[in-house]
Amino acid sequence: MEPEIKKGWLSTARQVASPNCDDRPEKTDISLLVIHCISLPPDEFGGPWIDAFFSNTLDPDQHPYFGEIRQLKVSSHLLIRRDGECVQYVPFHKRAWHAGDSHYEDISNCNDYSIGIELEGSENLPYEEIQYKILADVTRTILGNYPAMTTDRITGHCDIAPERKIDPGPFFDWKKYRALI
Repeated sequence: MEPEIKKGWLSTARQVASPNCDDRPEKTDISLLVIHCISLPPDEFGGPWIDAFFSNTLDPDQHPYFGEIRQLKVSSHLLIRRDGECVQYVPFHKRAWHAGDSHYEDISNCNDYSIGIELEGSENLPYEEIQYKILADVTRTILGNYPAMTTDRITGHCDIAPERKIDPGPFFDWKKYRALI
């Protein structure tokens, strides 16, 4: 069963509302899908830390790295965990704060017109098969709901912020992902 989008929320996702979002500029077409990766602490999976990070409740006493990032106010629209669970933090019609200083095809501020999807993972490790399946399911749903977005407008964080980012990293199999779409 393909997921549906209702009032900006994915029907199959667990919802954890993030305060780190705002309205998109008026008359902005959602036209870009950006793939990221995240793990908290770095290279560790599971646990409540990503939800806490995106909801500004990360306890810096739980890990030394958390003290380094606690001041950041960031979010993503979706997270796909290693076990395939999908979590949504920001409704698609809102602007999530995932791309930072970025540009795509000479248009800056990718957050204005993009949807960001985080994969629980690392630039140093392969992703799980279930993550590719869920990502493909979600991508088809997004493409069906946002006509300005096409398969040619799917990119990695590394491509929109190449001076700063390398995610989703060399272990992300773009060929496999695109074949599943």
